[in-house]
Amino acid sequence: MSESSADEMGDEMISLQHVWAGYGDQTVLEDITLSVREGDFIGIIGPNGGGKTTLLKVLLGLITPRRGTVRVMGQSVEKGRRYIGYVPQLVESDRDFPICVRDVVRMGRLSSRGLLKNYQHEDDVAVINALQSVDMLDLQNKPFGELSGGQRQRGFIARALVGNPRVLLLDEPTASVDSRVSANVYELLYHLNERVTIVMVSHDLSAISAYVKSVGCLNRRLFYHGDKNVTPDMLEASYHCPVDLIAHGVPHRVFAEHQMQEVSE
Repeated sequence: MSESSADEMGDEMISLQHVWAGYGDQTVLEDITLSVREGDFIGIIGPNGGGKTTLLKVLLGLITPRRGTVRVMGQSVEKGRRYIGYVPQLVESDRDFPICVRDVVRMGRLSSRGLLKNYQHEDDVAVINALQSVDMLDLQNKPFGELSGGQRQRGFIARALVGNPRVLLLDEPTASVDSRVSANVYELLYHLNERVTIVMVSHDLSAISAYVKSVGCLNRRLFYHGDKNVTPDMLEASYHCPVDLIAHGVPHRVFAEHQMQEVSE
């Protein structure tokens, strides 16, 4: 990499160097090397069981690598993860539980506030700012269980943002919503990327390519070149079979232009 191109890149937010990780005797991640720069919006795709969620757990310090090093903001994961906001997969919960949107979002302040300390004015301001950033301020007093799937996902994104993270990690953010809502969530993330670095894992290959800046394929090993063109070789290496790409009303470009021309001839 030339000195000029290095200067154009943002500061390194996350660094993984030759990371191996897994559960018990099972290895899930093999020799993962990845550099996440400020302003990146990286989409990680791959088959079920390929290690996408495990990768996020390594970045959050929930799994300790067997080999290799992980740095967050130049620090150990234990110290650096305070700069990370995390949005887990959308799961069904008790819709009758009496909690409003504002209180769900405010839970994101607990890591810095502590369980036994009262919320302060600065926490309320942070909640308002987070709700505004996902266009949900008018719903702050609504019971969380009455929200639609897309609204709940926006609420969870607001909860992750309320701590003012430098990096946002998302695990299958549109797995439980329809294609129209998925497009709205991706559009929100696209705009949030103006102020926060994003790493997202997803099964939705065709849709994420319209919004992310670069795509990686993960199946135990990571195939990543720092751009959004997904080559047939990358897909076959990840899925171990040829993959056909079908659009469902979402504009996208997965293959490089010359590759698309070759396919159409």
